Amino acid sequence: MKEKKYWLVKSEEGCYSIDDFKEDKMTSWTEVRNFQARNFIRDGMQKGDGVLFYHSNGNPNAVVGIGKIASGAYPDPTALDAKSKYYDPKSTKEKVRWCARDIAFVKKIKKPVSLMEIKRDLSLKNMMVAQVGSRLSVQPVLERHFHFFTK
Repeated sequence: MKEKKYWLVKSEEGCYSIDDFKEDKMTSWTEVRNFQARNFIRDGMQKGDGVLFYHSNGNPNAVVGIGKIASGAYPDPTALDAKSKYYDPKSTKEKVRWCARDIAFVKKIKKPVSLMEIKRDLSLKNMMVAQVGSRLSVQPVLERHFHFFTK
């Protein structure tokens, strides 16, 4: 069995919020179109890994919930859907370039932790999300950082 890992996934509050996630209980994490983030989904994530759910372009940007990886990686169906804005003409049924995973809802955080608070907290300041220019929608999180949000 592999060692449990931890991840931060970003979603714009106006597109898919923590409340949407709570209501759905499970979601397919699709539409990621960055190769590094895709590699985290495909190669890094494992079923059972912990997930921080982060509102980007929010008011404020903040960690707002907890989830867990609920499936293995599978081809992102939006890559093959010509009607989707995430359609990828370079993907084929035989070789889809993009991957997805299912993520299960665990809980909302009682008091969201804003990006500003993350940057100010010395125990969190090294999180990837706090780094200048960090725009990845899927990124690894250290175990101690993950547990900061779950205590």
